[in-house]
Amino acid sequence: MSDKTPLELAKRERQLIETVQRLREASVAQVRAHLADPPSYSAVRTMLGLLVDKGWLKVRRDGKRYLYRPAISRERSQRTALRRLLGTLFGGSPDDAMAALLEMSANEMTERQWDRLTQMIDKARKENQRG
Repeated sequence: MSDKTPLELAKRERQLIETVQRLREASVAQVRAHLADPPSYSAVRTMLGLLVDKGWLKVRRDGKRYLYRPAISRERSQRTALRRLLGTLFGGSPDDAMAALLEMSANEMTERQWDRLTQMIDKARKENQRG
């Protein structure tokens, strides 16, 4: 499962995983309560079980109910998806990807966002020079 990304899942499966990630751990009823236009209880239970089988979620029994939690962190799944995107669309080039993002959003960014990006770049540059 480590080489897969949430982008490879069906829309509803991604919604379920994102909901469980937000809640950190949740029952079927709790997941269902956080979905817009939710399917039936048994459909949600079945889909969560399939996500456990696929390795996306973990489950534990708590009395009569089952509680689901992410098998990997949201950050890890985002990094995996981003690595795949970089390789597929940008030939593995982070600077080409960053240039595309800046071209798309430069006019919409606030001064605070520009400052944050500058700080992140400066920090990464310093860490690279040390290591």
